[in-house]
Amino acid sequence: MKSIIFDKPGKPADILKNTDVPLPEPGPGEVRIKVIAAPINPSDIMFVQNLYGIRPQLPSGAGFEGVGVIDAVGEGVPLGIGTRVSFTGVGTWAEYAIAHHRSLIPVPDAMSDDIAAQLFVNPFTAYAMVQDANVPEGGWLMITAAGSAFGKMVIQLCTMRGINTIGTVRRDDLNNDLKALGLTEIVNVETENLAARVKQITDGVGVSCVLDAVGGQTATEALTCLAKGGTMLIYGLLSLQDPQINAGLLIFRELTIKGFWLTDWMRRVDTNTRQDVAKNVIGLLASGKFQLPVEASYSLDQIAEAVEHADRPGRWGKILVKP
Repeated sequence: MKSIIFDKPGKPADILKNTDVPLPEPGPGEVRIKVIAAPINPSDIMFVQNLYGIRPQLPSGAGFEGVGVIDAVGEGVPLGIGTRVSFTGVGTWAEYAIAHHRSLIPVPDAMSDDIAAQLFVNPFTAYAMVQDANVPEGGWLMITAAGSAFGKMVIQLCTMRGINTIGTVRRDDLNNDLKALGLTEIVNVETENLAARVKQITDGVGVSCVLDAVGGQTATEALTCLAKGGTMLIYGLLSLQDPQINAGLLIFRELTIKGFWLTDWMRRVDTNTRQDVAKNVIGLLASGKFQLPVEASYSLDQIAEAVEHADRPGRWGKILVKP
């Protein structure tokens, strides 16, 4: 079978290779999945560069989530062959992948493959982070890199809950799309003073929470936009630069800065909470209330083009790998 493999960390377009590997066999509690589609997420790109929380065991497959059909099962698996599932694991950019049955989510017939391929990482993270942000109806939440797939999910969730949102962008070409999703206010950090604009928007109060995936100067400035007692949740570092932390700001505004990683959140919360998130996310996606647009799809042979496209600024949708 074909699988995308890398044997050293580095620039994805340079090191990812479409490679012939033996067809894997599922062990106890595992299934083999014939992959239909898998997205390219920022976490996948970080993993390939050895910059993620999970380190690759080289040589390694790539891709953390996808959708496919179970075609073989190991001992103790409750799901049957032929079941279409969303799944997580390492090595989803392949014709076949192995996953533990606990990572599987059966996909309803009403959900398309393109949506199901993106079911876990962004929707679950967005839902969980909005829950943890605990911003009341009518309050203000800021999202950096608002034009990302994750940012769009957060905007839609906050709109449903009556939470006002401020999104930061570096380009204005997606502004109309973001407004259509429900984003309350947009700040272009290349042309506007973020702190001054947020002060103006919130009548000097500031925002209750910032969800940051950028780091660097954007996160440093976003921290100054928090209201007294506010929280910044950091879930990424797209700039590859750490923010500067003003200790006086933390002390006198009683601010909190926390990291967020979905893997740890899923381990930390109880079973009922995980099931509640899954039920709500699946319901929103299956009903069409959440939009997860796809900009382009590529074959395994086109992996270099695919990862370069995924890293291109100004994208309006997700890039998928379709074996």
